[in-house]
Amino acid sequence: MTATAKGTVQAVIFDVDGTLVDSVDLHTHAWVETLRHFGYAVEFAEVRSQIGKGGDQLVPVFVPEDDRERLQPEIERYRHALFLRDHIAQVKPFPAVPDLFRRLKETGRKVALASSGKPDEIKRYKAILGIEGLPDVETASSDAEQSKPHPDIFQAALDKLGVGPAEAVVVGDTPWDALAATRAGIAAIGMLCGGFPEGALRDAGCREIYRDPQDLLRRLDESVIGG
Repeated sequence: MTATAKGTVQAVIFDVDGTLVDSVDLHTHAWVETLRHFGYAVEFAEVRSQIGKGGDQLVPVFVPEDDRERLQPEIERYRHALFLRDHIAQVKPFPAVPDLFRRLKETGRKVALASSGKPDEIKRYKAILGIEGLPDVETASSDAEQSKPHPDIFQAALDKLGVGPAEAVVVGDTPWDALAATRAGIAAIGMLCGGFPEGALRDAGCREIYRDPQDLLRRLDESVIGG
């Protein structure tokens, strides 16, 4: 049960893919290409619905258990290299992310990035967004035993931030973000810019919904985060 009240938020934890950068379709293409390379026929829409999970949670949806034990590390390495080689250069930032981060820090909040991606992907995203030096902490797949919808990544972010779950808010674009946040006891805000429907985000536990980071910045005073 999340208990965050307006005026108590000390830290805001942001998912990255689909929340701060427009990358969900690109990740989907990389996973579809990867899975087909290993012989698994998958549809784009089926894979897209799973984006937001890390490979440890996504691969089991499409790869039988007998093959998974043998192939999962190779599948994840192939997908990572493919995404960096063919797709990451096409990633675009959503508007107003640096302004949102600066506003939060001006009001005394800490800012964290918490992604199921690899650290080198996050480094590239920070450059694309122009936010180098703004996040106080970051967590990636290497900080978690299990990726979203498990709470590990957000719990690691809380530990690095030095705050409790009632003092933080998670901002994400997928039901997996919201489920992971609520399992960690953190209030969740949903973003529509990743392409997931509002109903799915609310059903997963999002308390508020915004179009994108610019919309959240404009309405920050009225949000659970507060001005």
